[in-house]
Amino acid sequence: MSVISASNICKYYGIDDILTEVSFNVNEGDRIGIVGANGAGKSTLIKILVGELEPDEGQIYLDRSKTVGYLQQRDHFPDGGTVMEEMKQALTPAEQQAFFDRNGYSFESGIRGMLTSLAFSEDYFDKPVGLLSGGERTRLALAATLLKHPNILLLDEPTNHLDIGTLKWLEDYLKGYRGTILVISHDRYFLDKIVTRIFEIENTRLTAYDGNYTVYKEKKQQRYDEDLKHYEQQMEEIKRQEELIARWKGRGTEKLVRRAQSREKRLAHVERPVKPTMLRESLKINFSEKLQSGNDVLYIEDMSMSFTGDGGTRRLFENVKMDIKKGDRICLVGPNGIGKTTLLKIILGQLQADSGYMTLGQNVVPGYYDQEQKLLNTENTVLEELHSTYRKYNVQDLRNILGSFLFHGDDVFKKVGDLAGGEKARLSLLKLMMSGANFLLFDEPTNHLDISAKEVFEEALLAFPGTILIVSHDRYLLQRIPTAIYELGPEGISVFLGGYDYYSEKRETVGSGRSYLKNMGVATSYINSEKQAAAASEEIKRQLSKEERIRAMQEEKQRQTEARRKERQLKEAEAKVQELEAQAAALEEELCRPEVFADAAKAKELAERLGKTKEELDNAYEKWMELQE
Repeated sequence: MSVISASNICKYYGIDDILTEVSFNVNEGDRIGIVGANGAGKSTLIKILVGELEPDEGQIYLDRSKTVGYLQQRDHFPDGGTVMEEMKQALTPAEQQAFFDRNGYSFESGIRGMLTSLAFSEDYFDKPVGLLSGGERTRLALAATLLKHPNILLLDEPTNHLDIGTLKWLEDYLKGYRGTILVISHDRYFLDKIVTRIFEIENTRLTAYDGNYTVYKEKKQQRYDEDLKHYEQQMEEIKRQEELIARWKGRGTEKLVRRAQSREKRLAHVERPVKPTMLRESLKINFSEKLQSGNDVLYIEDMSMSFTGDGGTRRLFENVKMDIKKGDRICLVGPNGIGKTTLLKIILGQLQADSGYMTLGQNVVPGYYDQEQKLLNTENTVLEELHSTYRKYNVQDLRNILGSFLFHGDDVFKKVGDLAGGEKARLSLLKLMMSGANFLLFDEPTNHLDISAKEVFEEALLAFPGTILIVSHDRYLLQRIPTAIYELGPEGISVFLGGYDYYSEKRETVGSGRSYLKNMGVATSYINSEKQAAAASEEIKRQLSKEERIRAMQEEKQRQTEARRKERQLKEAEAKVQELEAQAAALEEELCRPEVFADAAKAKELAERLGKTKEELDNAYEKWMELQE
């Protein structure tokens, strides 16, 4: 049963096309992931569906008997209310009664349970919303949306700012959710776990794929390969036609020249195909070190740190020990609020630890990516921001470099404060790339990057010869990048060699009082990229029944047999044409000899033979041309 449908939706901003002839159908119970580059129109589409924006063309249908829950990227909570007050306002009195009828307990109990599940302790219930961090506000907005238990969930980047434990809770919740889900996300692991269809928005148009993210990538590659093969076949046919025209014109007979001219006119009206492209323009990231460090990069022993706030002093962590060597790629994980960013700032010298010992090795040059982008001057233009740090470069060189990070034309004159999150992320990465640092520290670097940018970024990290320390909740990155995962807890750091699947499996097996992963029940079945590709390939193969595969093989065999037969006939026909042309030329040469002119009977015989040969040649030409069609 259809609950949402779109027919030829178009949306323009000024002269820019955002969405072009977008059509799709969403059935009750569908779980759809919406993917695409930053600025592709994903959020615009969701806003059209909920009525915040009107399409410039086309029609939208949404089943009005269904309730809709909408999570936006940016919440609209007033700063005056508390966490509990905002949750209570999320439900109308009628919705509160419906909540009780559905669950058998009061909605206030439901609020407490929802807040606790999304990592809000009771200490937060009376806390003003204005004092919450960006990640906490995201979690509060998510809690308020899920509390309504709507029939249709429209979620715009719901995984932003969630730690791994909370992500696992959300995945489990959505797996048990019986309604319809449309979710915009750049979290590849999350999409693999939750969705069964993918809507890709690319070049203003929407393409639908069945399957999760991994299957979508496989099918998209398959579609590209097929389009490229079709393009190459078209170009080969055009080339063949052009060669035929040239050959027919060169034969000199009136009949072939007319045939060549006719075919030349038809070919002139054929639209030349456009070569398909697999990817849009992507970032060009290349981290390099200007100076090699020594083997010892960072050593920390017995470090502790506390935080002083309105509620007094709270210990973040203690007994922290780290021993990082040149070439290590370390990913630092732990629940939100445990002090991961604080630890990075201590390493960088921006904060002083309460106690402990720390030293950086010889020739170690740190470079830092700040997730909040506070290292950027919001009053500068993009060009000024880069030039203020790298004054040895001239303006044209800087503009060329910015172009490689997708800042084109007048983009370089935008104020940094006016940039979107993804644009600020790109600018910060560019500044770090140009620094030449040999010890890169990243704080949630993929939060604002789209999927293709994440993949380019990950390849750059793998190619970097220096040392890396990354704070991240991106489980795809956690699987691909680290040589070891460090889990930060109140009592110190636990070290796990390898990627996320090994880490999560060991945390389940070993268990720990400080392991938030075990408490939140993180899955142990993460599939690395090679296994995912193999699984996706097998999934596609299974979509064809045994009978269909046999039929396809028979049809392909028949096609190959027919192609070989036609190729053989074509060679035989061309050989016959060449044989008759040679015979006709020899007869014409014979007729031109003086002794033949003197012998009328001989001349008549040769003329008759020449006429018959040319008649056979015309027939041979006809057969040859028919086979060329």
